[in-house]
Amino acid sequence: MRLDEYLEYEADEAAERRRLAEEKNYEILDQLESFENRFEEHVTDDSLVGSVSPSIFVGRSNYPEVSTGILSPVGHEDDAGRFETSGEWYDEGVGIADVFERRTSLLNSNRTGVGVDVHDAWDGFTGVQREIAIADRPVGVEVGLDGRPEVDYDVSRDDVATPVGPRATAQSADLTENPHVPRPVEKTLEDDDWQAQGAINYLYRRGFDVYDINTILSAGALGQAENRKLVPTRWSITAVDDTVGQYLRGTLRGNRSVDSVQVWHNEYLGNSFWVVLAPGKWEYELVEMKAPGSIWNPDPDAGTYLASAHEQFEGRTGYVDETAGAYYAARLGVLEHLSEIGRQGKALVLRHVSDDYWGPVGVWQVREAVRHAFEGEHGTAESLSGAVSEIGSHLPVSAARLRRKSTMAAGVQSSLLEF
Repeated sequence: MRLDEYLEYEADEAAERRRLAEEKNYEILDQLESFENRFEEHVTDDSLVGSVSPSIFVGRSNYPEVSTGILSPVGHEDDAGRFETSGEWYDEGVGIADVFERRTSLLNSNRTGVGVDVHDAWDGFTGVQREIAIADRPVGVEVGLDGRPEVDYDVSRDDVATPVGPRATAQSADLTENPHVPRPVEKTLEDDDWQAQGAINYLYRRGFDVYDINTILSAGALGQAENRKLVPTRWSITAVDDTVGQYLRGTLRGNRSVDSVQVWHNEYLGNSFWVVLAPGKWEYELVEMKAPGSIWNPDPDAGTYLASAHEQFEGRTGYVDETAGAYYAARLGVLEHLSEIGRQGKALVLRHVSDDYWGPVGVWQVREAVRHAFEGEHGTAESLSGAVSEIGSHLPVSAARLRRKSTMAAGVQSSLLEF
């Protein structure tokens, strides 16, 4: 499909998605009253709460002493799995309000001031938490609380990982059933000399998605035994995306290049993604355009904020501050596609964060939007620069401003293979 035809098709599809989204009506604050009612029904006189836990949460404040908690959807035990962040949320088509409903429905039974060095300890509160993390399905738990939950939605622009709901201090925690642990996970635990990077890639190759792996890493259940530590959830998400991305990038070496310039597009939760693949050796850049009034650029008079980060085949050293975890999440989606088709190429991802993105849901939406961008039709162009020019009319910034910010759009890294 020619790029101009593809752009017209995408505009029609985007309009239909916006129409459907506007038909929905959510009242997020009602979740507070709903949670309080469920909590009253499930707590006993001695503050014991019986529930099912699909996941855990590890905070990053005051590291290396952190807050660590067991997440449980009190009153929703029968479908606890749907409260755990996963790629299935995209398949369900959840909206921002849906995400907030699910995350704020989770009771975070936590302890503060927990040292991150856990080594091979499997007893007490930390042990229960680790058992939940390595299981392949939600696990029955009974938690003794010190007082009632505090309402703290913990949703801010400073934490893009996983907003959580009401929290309460946990005095005790016990499993009410034996967790089922997949054999590959047991293997990584049994090998005390296996470094975390190798264990992460092993699990990924065995079919575990990054969502499962980052929870296991967060619980301190990967790596050499003496070095196993609790990893804050936000850090573990990016660490796994980066580690798996590096592995996939390495597998591209020697692959033939894509033979044409391809343009893919996807929209999700107020974010629009344009993915341009062009002939050449692996090269990647993420450019983010954050509209005024969006969650990351709340001042309506500030103008569109631009951020970017770039790498060539050998990757880059150091963390990318401007685009943070979105850089690694989007890169993973692109690399998975190239790995699937057995090719390599240049990849430019343009992300427009519109003012419809009013609340942070986590970088999972970046990962899934890019992963699913490669489904269905795509457009073709004569060159990378030609593709960027045609896409330009759909972007909130001028071509000149984009070139000033983007290494690839400016053509600094262009090669004769484009022409």
